[in-house]
Amino acid sequence: MSEELRFVRMGFGAEMVEYQTAWDEQRRVHAARFADEVPDTCLLLEHPPVYTAGKRTAPEERPLDGTPVVDVDRGGKITWHGPGQLVGYPIQKLPRPVDVVAHMRRLEDAIIRVCAEFGVETSRVEGRAGVWVLGDPVEQRPAPGAGGLQLDFDPRASDPEFDPRLNGPEYAPSNAGQRREDRKICAMGVRVAKGVTMHGFALNVNPDTSNFDKIIPCGIRDAGVTSLSYELGREVTIEEVLPVAERHLHDVLAHADLKPRAVEETPA
Repeated sequence: MSEELRFVRMGFGAEMVEYQTAWDEQRRVHAARFADEVPDTCLLLEHPPVYTAGKRTAPEERPLDGTPVVDVDRGGKITWHGPGQLVGYPIQKLPRPVDVVAHMRRLEDAIIRVCAEFGVETSRVEGRAGVWVLGDPVEQRPAPGAGGLQLDFDPRASDPEFDPRLNGPEYAPSNAGQRREDRKICAMGVRVAKGVTMHGFALNVNPDTSNFDKIIPCGIRDAGVTSLSYELGREVTIEEVLPVAERHLHDVLAHADLKPRAVEETPA
């Protein structure tokens, strides 16, 4: 366990950081961390608008209008980064064999704590990375005419090829809150190389979530996206969230009892 975790605020607002610039810095810090030239480091920043696609992104999940997408070497699928989103890239050395799942669980724990401090209850969803605001059970969602968007029949339940982008705003990921269904507040995708982590999380603080409507966010067709501002019904700023995020990330990542992944021995 190492209690040293430094935070580097790369740039926000008018000084937000281009994705390629941040990616180059990640690789530089990653190499330095592998060589033990720097301590565990978390880069924190805001990106100009950009779509990034992880290695598992399917062609049909990309924007239909030809919007440029940056292909990256993290896990996960396609997502959007942009103003109003707090992005964090923890670059941390882990014992080998590396337990990637445990690292993801720690990131999720930290963000769940951040959201709770602002009064938003969040959770994990089995089989889906990141941090989620859980929706109502189907039987408790608004009846037709009761306000909000109502789907009398949801084709996504029976058609794995259903594309919400072609079927109007009632299916848009950004309207999941009105539908009262599960909605992701923080996307996550990581890579571990030479025992050192890269990439990380993107917490929606106050972005324009309609940017997610051009894609199938993280490849998930039957849920949506949300933000701290939407859930609280007030404007929350990156400036408010930044010190809270640093505190909880430090508490979780720097104080973790890091253990190598358990490997079952196969009898000879």
